[in-house]
Amino acid sequence: MTVASDPTPGPLRWAVLLLRGEAVAVGLVAVWLLWADLTAPTVDLASALLVTAFAAGAAAALWALGGALARRRAGARAPAIVLQLMLLPIGWFMLQGGLGWLGVPLMALGLGVAALLVSTPTTRALGFE
Repeated sequence: MTVASDPTPGPLRWAVLLLRGEAVAVGLVAVWLLWADLTAPTVDLASALLVTAFAAGAAAALWALGGALARRRAGARAPAIVLQLMLLPIGWFMLQGGLGWLGVPLMALGLGVAALLVSTPTTRALGFE
């Protein structure tokens, strides 16, 4: 039996799991957008496909950042934090548009994952201390 000499700290492990979960959720949105692009009558198919490609790219970025953080690549932390902070204005506009049931949890998710990424155990595991 082999025991890791330096196990991944809990906050980093949770941040990776949440980033991967976000990637799956955004990927599902991208699949739904693609289906909508191809089946709905649209005036501007190019714009619709661009939005779909953006969602697919965001899903890929979240998945890749989660993988890089799981391998303790310190350079992945800042982009991951930026993507999490982008959930704040998205959630705020959802809140203003009457979708508070979705906006507030998105804002909490963004702040929570960002907090996990800057926590002391994660900072040490990534070699910043």
